[in-house]
Amino acid sequence: MPTDTATPRPVLPFRHVLAVVLGNALEFYDFLTYAFFAVQIGRTFFPNESANSSLLLSLATFGAGFITRPLGGVVIGMMGDRVGRKPAMLLSFSLMGIAIVGLALTPSYNSIGVAAPILVLCFRLLQGFSLGGEVGPTTAYMIEAAPPNRRALYASMQGATQDFAVLCAGLIGVVLANLLDADTLQNWGWRIAFLIGAAIIPFGLIARSGLMETLEQKDGAEEMEAHPDAPTPWRIALLGLCLLGSGTICTYVMTYLATYATDTLGMPSRLAFGATVVVGLCGLCLDPVSGWLSDRFGRKPIMFIPTFLLFLAAYPAFLVISHYRTETALLSATAVLACLSALGQIPILTALTESLPRRIRSGSLAIIYAVAIATFGGTTQFMLKWLIDVTGNPQAPGFYMMGAIAFGLVGIVLIPESAPAARHKR
Repeated sequence: MPTDTATPRPVLPFRHVLAVVLGNALEFYDFLTYAFFAVQIGRTFFPNESANSSLLLSLATFGAGFITRPLGGVVIGMMGDRVGRKPAMLLSFSLMGIAIVGLALTPSYNSIGVAAPILVLCFRLLQGFSLGGEVGPTTAYMIEAAPPNRRALYASMQGATQDFAVLCAGLIGVVLANLLDADTLQNWGWRIAFLIGAAIIPFGLIARSGLMETLEQKDGAEEMEAHPDAPTPWRIALLGLCLLGSGTICTYVMTYLATYATDTLGMPSRLAFGATVVVGLCGLCLDPVSGWLSDRFGRKPIMFIPTFLLFLAAYPAFLVISHYRTETALLSATAVLACLSALGQIPILTALTESLPRRIRSGSLAIIYAVAIATFGGTTQFMLKWLIDVTGNPQAPGFYMMGAIAFGLVGIVLIPESAPAARHKR
């Protein structure tokens, strides 16, 4: 077993953990808010005689934010390995702040012409760069702060705060849709959601500036690296692309539900944003449960069982939503998909992170995560809209989701067990 001269890990103050996960929540709130207001943003910056063309241009710009994610993963993620997790997290958060303020304040196409969509595209690229570099350092930080038998529970805070961001974005969308008429929401109301996120940026920077560094602290990873079942970093990278790509498609299919309900099914905006609230609430409640179960029973069973059930539920869920087109059908089917997805995702991120050596953990995880999401997630919403238009079948998202889940199930079968408790039982 390799020796380690790094200093022991001190007890991590709760305020430091909170600074990491709340910053992560704000990053995802800003990034996902664009998806929830894709219709309004499309009409503001991409006016077109065809409503479908306007929405497709808006979704294509949303997808452009994924192009720079791998670059952010390389630059900021590797910075987390060289300089430290803390400076990397501060940089990603600052860049996200610039992007979100810029997007919220960009004038419409009617005001400044073609400069408007160009500016929006630039800010989306900056958002993608920032978020691409966020995941690696923050997840590495949480894993390194955790006792070996609580890694998944700590990592679940990442997922829970991301779902908290989804919940907040959905609640703000519901409030705005109920308080403002359609024209007001279209003209300037959607900007309020972005400015709410921007208002929290100074507090996030202050909180992260007080973090302690975990890069050189002993985290117990050497024991796992010496285990004969420990996969090589290259194998982890390939399996990570498979697992995270599958999970990302499922995530963005669910975030598309707000647009799907209004654009494809013609449902009111208040009901569509209600689906977003359900997704966030289910994840917020079940992410910690998933982490606890994974620490107790191992990563693989908690990955496989919910993911397989999600495969079985995907098509029936969209069939129910598109057939009945009622609030009950939309929210109930969304809750089923969101619960199963939340239960299966936390052990995946935990297994990938704890299987990487500390010296390359931040950069490797950031790159794997960013490439997977850029490849699979960046095209998801555009593809869903295109498939619905081409096939005329409103259940097309269900089939697309099933294909992605099948891809992920293969990765789950192939990845070795990495939970300390499960390995010690063998």
